[in-house]
Amino acid sequence: WRRQLYIKGRKLLASTVWQDAIANEMSPEQAAENWDLPLAAISEVIRYCDTHRELLKLEADEERYRLEEKGVSLEPTTAP
Repeated sequence: WRRQLYIKGRKLLASTVWQDAIANEMSPEQAAENWDLPLAAISEVIRYCDTHRELLKLEADEERYRLEEKGVSLEPTTAP
């Protein structure tokens, strides 16, 4: 059901790489090293995700809906 870009040769969504790089404040070079991908692939991921934010949001919303339908709790839990 997903329409977004996958990394060629891997079962890896572009948005996964992009969100990880943002969350961990990685430079493109650091992301390339972290994910063992060519820098050109990281550059393509960044361009793609920046220009397809609406699609990424729609797919994230759909994934959340599907998980909630299966009874998966997505709310953070606090440690005792």
